[in-house]
Amino acid sequence: MNSVERLIVVVLFEGVDLLDVTGPPEVFALARREAEEATGYDVVLAAETRDPVTTGAGVRVLPDATFEELAARGIDTLIVPGAVEVDERGRVHALTDPAVVRRVGELAARTRRVTSVCVGAHVLAAAGLLDGRRATTHWSTARQLAEEHPAVEVDADPIFIREGDVWTGAGISSCLDLSLALVADDLGEAVALRVARQLVMYLKRPSGQSQFSVPLEQVASTRRVEDLRHHIMRHIAEPLTVADLAAHLHVSDRQLTRIFKTELGTTPHAYVESARVEVARHRLESTDVTLERVASECGFGTVDTLVRAFRRRLDTTPTEYRRRFRTGAGLHGDPPPPHRLSPKA
Repeated sequence: MNSVERLIVVVLFEGVDLLDVTGPPEVFALARREAEEATGYDVVLAAETRDPVTTGAGVRVLPDATFEELAARGIDTLIVPGAVEVDERGRVHALTDPAVVRRVGELAARTRRVTSVCVGAHVLAAAGLLDGRRATTHWSTARQLAEEHPAVEVDADPIFIREGDVWTGAGISSCLDLSLALVADDLGEAVALRVARQLVMYLKRPSGQSQFSVPLEQVASTRRVEDLRHHIMRHIAEPLTVADLAAHLHVSDRQLTRIFKTELGTTPHAYVESARVEVARHRLESTDVTLERVASECGFGTVDTLVRAFRRRLDTTPTEYRRRFRTGAGLHGDPPPPHRLSPKA
């Protein structure tokens, strides 16, 4: 049995983004269920007092402990969410409370691993924890982070970045990707992938993947269409013509086209191409296999077809995408230098 204790502290404060608070604990709870051995995870929501905290969504959350009550405990992972305000012109601004910044600095000093989710990176930066480091945040506040903290190397593209014992995540649902990466770091890829399946995530996305993703996540209202989506992903290297998909659902070609338009807002051909591009992205990010093999494994057939699909969907080429977003895992040679968001850009 794994007897190590891993105290995970999620920082709470008024106006905090709700998903930033609730997403990571759900991942760690599923990891406890999916791991074959005890994970040792103890997730605690901590605030200045035990009074309910009102999140930005208006939902009140009850802290498990105060910061002072945790003073005597060693922290394995500190998770710092963020908060935003929207001005009269609809522009998003990250907020930082000096009292919260001070507390985060104190907690980080006795923490093995410090993380931020979404605009929580602004809190870490204000505490001086990102100086000289590459970091990411939600794309809508990346320029603000670069302007206010020039000592931070802001990269607005990846969904999360690890710099030693400091991790920063991008926005909204990528808090799940970051949390899965933490689980993988602790318990291995197999456990993280099992958790991802429980979360109904198609892939455990690597850190280098862009925040801007192929839109495969339209909600299907029927089990039949959801089964078809999974069928496409399982058989992505096969032809997957309209006739093939219609036969799988036992409907006519015309009825299949109507189903795609009604349920997914697109055509069968466009959806399959999006799915192929998504799988190809993962291959390019996490392996060094040739473009010919990527094209074959993802059902494009030829490299030319692969290139045309990438230009249509992502306005780039597979080679350029790999150069920019590959993670280094399973690759030969050093990864490319990161793109830096200049405050003057």
